[in-house]
This record gives sequence, C-alpha cells and structure tokens, in this order.
Amino acid sequence: MSEAVNPAVAHSDAEAPAQVRPAILIVEDEPRNRMALKELLDGPECEVVAAESGVEALRQLLKRDFAAILLDVRMPGMDGFETAKLIRERERSRHIPIIFLTGATEDVHAMFRGYELGAVDYITKPPIPQVLKSKMAVFIELSRKTAVLRQEIAERKRAEERLRASEENLRALAARLLVVREEEWQRISREIHDELGQLLTGLKIEVNSIVARLPPDQPDLAARSEAAFKLIDETVQAMRRIAQGLRPEALDHLGLVAGMEYHVREFRRRSGIRCELSLPHEMPTLDPERSLALFRVFQELLPNVARHASATRIDIDLRAEPGGLHLTVADNGKGIPESSARSPKSLGLLGIRERLHAFGGKIDISGAPGKGTKAAVFIPI
Repeated sequence: MSEAVNPAVAHSDAEAPAQVRPAILIVEDEPRNRMALKELLDGPECEVVAAESGVEALRQLLKRDFAAILLDVRMPGMDGFETAKLIRERERSRHIPIIFLTGATEDVHAMFRGYELGAVDYITKPPIPQVLKSKMAVFIELSRKTAVLRQEIAERKRAEERLRASEENLRALAARLLVVREEEWQRISREIHDELGQLLTGLKIEVNSIVARLPPDQPDLAARSEAAFKLIDETVQAMRRIAQGLRPEALDHLGLVAGMEYHVREFRRRSGIRCELSLPHEMPTLDPERSLALFRVFQELLPNVARHASATRIDIDLRAEPGGLHLTVADNGKGIPESSARSPKSLGLLGIRERLHAFGGKIDISGAPGKGTKAAVFIPI
C-alpha cells in the first residue's frame, strides 16, 4: 500500500533548493600541477573543477558558479591576465574571487595589473598546502553564506509577492463589496420611496376619508384625527430622510454639486454647525462611479467633524483643476493628532483611503491642537 503524501509537505519540499557543494575552479595548463592542486583541494567541503586553458575556464563559468578561481598567470595562448579580464566582463562571474598562481616572483607592475583586473591574492607555485587550504576555506565559507543569503532574499521576495497579491485581492474584494453595498442601498432607497411612500399616501387618503364622515359634535375624534395626520406627515418626512441618506436623488438626477448642496443643508440643519460651501462655476463631466465615490467621501467627512472636532465652522471647497478634482474640508475644531490621522484603528479614514485608491485618488489629513483639522482629497478624472 502506498503512503499518503501531505500536499503541504510535498509543496515545501518542491520549493526547497537543492544543497550544492561550493566549487573551486583551477585554471592551470601544466597537467601535473593541475592534478596536484585538484587532489590537494578536493574533499567533502567543496568540489574542484579543473581547466587546462582560459577558453575552457570561460566555458566552465557558463555552466555554474564558483566560490573562487585559482588562475595560472602564464599560460600559452590566452594568459591569466586576459582570462581574468574576460571573467570580470561577464555579469555572472565578475564578483568571483580570483587568486593568481605564478611560478616566479612577479614584478610590481605585473602584480598591480593583476590586482587591477580583480585579483584578491597572489600565490607562488608550488603553494604551501596549509596556506592554500586556509585561504580556500575562507572563500568556501563565504560562498556558502552568500548562497544562504541569496536563498533568504529569494524567499523574502516570494513572501513580498504573496503579500502584495493578497493585498491586491483584498482591495479588489473591498471595492466589489462597496459596489454591492451601493447597489443594495440604491434598491432599498427606491423601495422605501416608492412602496412605503405609496402606502403612506394611501393611509393619509383613508384617514382623510374617515375624518370627512365624522359628526361635527365629536371634537375629541377630530383632534385625534389631526394628530394622526401629523404623525403620517412626520413618518413621510422620516422616510424621505432615510431614503435620501441611503441614496440622494439629487446626486443621481442633478449631479455631484447638487448632491453636495443638499447634504450641506441637511447637515447644517441637524448639527447647527456653520458651513461655507465653495463650488466651481463649471463642473467637468464625471462618470457615475467617481461622482458617487467623491460624494461618499464628503458624506463621511462631515459627520466626523460633528462627532470629534467640537467645531463651530466648516469650510468646504471643491475645485476642478487639470487632471482631477480637489475637495478640501477644513474646520476650526480642536485639531486631530497626527497619530490618529495615520492610525490603522481609524476605520473611517481607512475606508475613505480604500474608496479613493480604487480611482487612483488620495486623502491627506493634517491638524494641530487648537487649530482645527484639514482634509485634502484628490481624485483624478
């Protein structure tokens, strides 16, 4: 019977990179020297690859990465200096440490040229085994740590990509929920206005018919009838207020400016806060989605002032400029602290930012204690 495999474990194993031993490239044209170096350095800690010429070394560098390169200076054809120069010109190999091997003490000019080409050291042949091994161990360990660091960076990038994708999905979901909510509010508003409005109108007609049949010697019934008429009228007003709160008719039929004017009048009447509204003489044509988004932002900002600012005056300015609309709502209240303006717990402001983000817009909140708060909104058109 075959064993069941945990998909999560299988996925994790598939993502884990295979552990590859660090490798050292030996470039030496003399076979005996090449074999001696290979036997000296080859072991469980690293793999040794040998090349007999600069051309073969360049081919090996196309196949894989190396922790270090032991490069003979004097070789027939392409010498060590030319090989080092070509190694440094390639993006994949330009950062690999190069140690030059030389059979004689190099003059200062030759050593300077080698270091200029990217050499990190010179070793005279035959090398002292302990010294060569110690130096190679440093580069092997550096290569191993570099591989671990690259793996961590790759994993972090994958995590960032997953986080970015998750954030985009959440924003798309939030945008869709806003659309669904607006559609539902619009449906409820119409049902309240149409169906409940008809019922209340019919009720008023019926009550009026009953009142018309009352005998004149029944003042108590007449008074109660008047109270019923008043109650019906108040219910009609409440119904209209609720329907307008869900979806203002002025916004759908007359546009953003009319919707804002209506909302300011209602807010001023309910809150008692003085509101100064400045609107553009000519309003650019807005698609319904942007118009609704800006109105909802405006609709959210005014109650925030009433609830938190202790303000007596609000200045509202809507300006149409090339590229977009600017809405400014400034009050003379106690001022919002900067920590509150940027706090993730300020769900109202977070909702505003997400609503504007769907259209490439933004909101900046600024305030100072005792100097009021200013909300600057921009939405491109």
